[in-house]
Amino acid sequence: MVDVLAGRRLVARDGAAVEAEAALRNKVVALYFAAGRCAPSRDFTPLLRAFYAALVGEARPPAPFEVVFVSADGSAEEMRRFLREQHGPWLALPFHDPYRLELKKRYNVTAVPRLVVVKPSGEVITDKGRKQIRERGLACFQNWVEVADVFRNFSG
Repeated sequence: MVDVLAGRRLVARDGAAVEAEAALRNKVVALYFAAGRCAPSRDFTPLLRAFYAALVGEARPPAPFEVVFVSADGSAEEMRRFLREQHGPWLALPFHDPYRLELKKRYNVTAVPRLVVVKPSGEVITDKGRKQIRERGLACFQNWVEVADVFRNFSG
């Protein structure tokens, strides 16, 4: 579980509420700061969706990985539209949760999109997840798992 999200409720793409502790336990977590109105976010999201699908949807067993979307959209409706139209089946912090701004500050997010991969403690593994996925594809995940220091037996 990522301590930084302890006690929070997340939402699935279909709108269902999910307890963060249960959903993120024993997983490498990527915080995805993005906005549907942002062209670079719209450009990167399909790549992240394919990355996630290869690791979680298609791999057997599924990789211990989860994305949590932290919206930088201007409204809840913009966020819902972006989730519905472009996102993969990952989780999101609710739009009206003020914790979105705290996370943005904590991880020094000054521009979107940004993919920050964190350890269970909330410590940053990399704040260059977007660049690493673009340059290394699925190979970057093994490094994240090793640095997270919680999945020594994963061989994806």
